[in-house]
Amino acid sequence: MHHVLIDHWSQGSSPLHARDPRAKILVLLIFLIVLATTPANAFVTLVIDIAVLTSGVLLAGLPPVGLFLRAAAILPFSLTFALITWLAGDLWRAVGLVEKSYLSTAAVLLLVGTTPLTRLLGALEALGVPRVLVLLAQFLYRYLFVISEQAQHLRLAAACRGGSAGPPRSRLQAAAGAIAVLFARSYYRAEGIHRAMLARGFGGRLSLLNPLRFGARDAAFTATIGLLLVLARVQ
Repeated sequence: MHHVLIDHWSQGSSPLHARDPRAKILVLLIFLIVLATTPANAFVTLVIDIAVLTSGVLLAGLPPVGLFLRAAAILPFSLTFALITWLAGDLWRAVGLVEKSYLSTAAVLLLVGTTPLTRLLGALEALGVPRVLVLLAQFLYRYLFVISEQAQHLRLAAACRGGSAGPPRSRLQAAAGAIAVLFARSYYRAEGIHRAMLARGFGGRLSLLNPLRFGARDAAFTATIGLLLVLARVQ
């Protein structure tokens, strides 16, 4: 599954994985701001941005083809708006929509592919993001595994009972019933997980096993990449 693969990527040991998540988030913000303010026909700046992004992927040891193919998931949406913009007579803005949405998605994938989710969300909270939003993101992501597990059990049970047989109407009714059962089972499973967390002393904050440390290398990384991106933009 896609989120399992991203989790696997984030467990690497490359120099980019070792950087403090706050440094990577700051560099990502600089990259997105520079990209958003770059004209679509500023090819030199765009080439430098692509080179920085590709270098990060290679430095992290992530599969470039896999990452850039997954970033293409944004293209159906951006191409739709780009087509409307092009028909409205603004060709370069249409081109910019495709370029910027694709590169932004690839940059975000690079961040989450080199940072475990717990440390990424811990860094966001350290940077001032409200804790309630951080907790919501943590629980939403983690409960995807609960729902996925329950859905696989239901699918296996339906296959054992010949759930794919029968007329379309009966299959539709079976699918509707399966969704209801999936919701109920996931709800009760989530309640059990919540009670287990409370029994283990959960008080509204998920603590990190290894505290975040923003060192000299992280500062140098942020300053160097950030300065390179800004200089490429203002040239």
